[in-house]
Amino acid sequence: MAKFIKPIFLSILFFAAISCDDNSKSIDTLKTSIENQISKIEGDVAVAFFDLSDSSNQVLINTDEQFHAASTMKVPVMIELYKQQSEGKLNLNDSILLKNEFKSIVDGSSYKMDIGVDSDDVIYSKIGTQQKMYDLMYSMIILSSNLATNVLIEVVDAKKTTATMRTLGADKIEVLRGVEDIKAFRKGLSNSTTANDLLMIMKAIATGKAGTKEDSDKMIDILKDQKWNDMIPKYLPKGVEVAHKTGSITGVHHDAAIVFHPNGKKYVLVLLSKNLKDFDKGTDQLAQISKSVYEYMK
Repeated sequence: MAKFIKPIFLSILFFAAISCDDNSKSIDTLKTSIENQISKIEGDVAVAFFDLSDSSNQVLINTDEQFHAASTMKVPVMIELYKQQSEGKLNLNDSILLKNEFKSIVDGSSYKMDIGVDSDDVIYSKIGTQQKMYDLMYSMIILSSNLATNVLIEVVDAKKTTATMRTLGADKIEVLRGVEDIKAFRKGLSNSTTANDLLMIMKAIATGKAGTKEDSDKMIDILKDQKWNDMIPKYLPKGVEVAHKTGSITGVHHDAAIVFHPNGKKYVLVLLSKNLKDFDKGTDQLAQISKSVYEYMK
């Protein structure tokens, strides 16, 4: 019987090697496919894909390149709100005054949000009233409300928000200010991020490490209610759960997501873009990259 042990053992090693090699080839094929798709986009793109069940299963392209964060910075604000609540500094069920007057980080001068450039116009009818912080946070994420964001950033403080992101492994992201601070924008003082930063942040939420496990789960539930679904979820089958946050300004369109595949697998996907010559076409091309990743994870 002993003489058969060695051949059997060698066979096991052989098939294990084939399996590992096939996986390597498969992820390499995915990366090549994504690179080919990126090459057709007129603009600058970064992609970060990470399989939460297999850390070797990842694609990282231009992940250290800096991008204007746009509304993806609202996820760090949400994390900081839950963190400060866990520390007893605030209660998300408490109400605060919804105002529309903010101070520029450049010189402290006042500015107001413009309903015409905000994705949540309903909230403007509530200015001057007391609003629950949780409701403002919810609008900040699912509708990308700029007004709600600015009110909440004053509560948690931008510098503290950035400091918390450092503890999650996001070492380059900068949350400097609220939205529509034109004086700051003109001086180049804008919120910035990299695909790697958003990957670290979404991984922390997905693995229950963006605060307590309970708070991380609550964040996922909020992100699943996202109303803007024209990128990562666009070409995925109906019913696939995607917890994500988009962000866009002129020539810039981002999406950072935790995708819950029907087969039980989970993965993080971050798509960042800037200098898009054709915003709609670029968005659709990025959505096709998301489809490629989903198909790979089957």
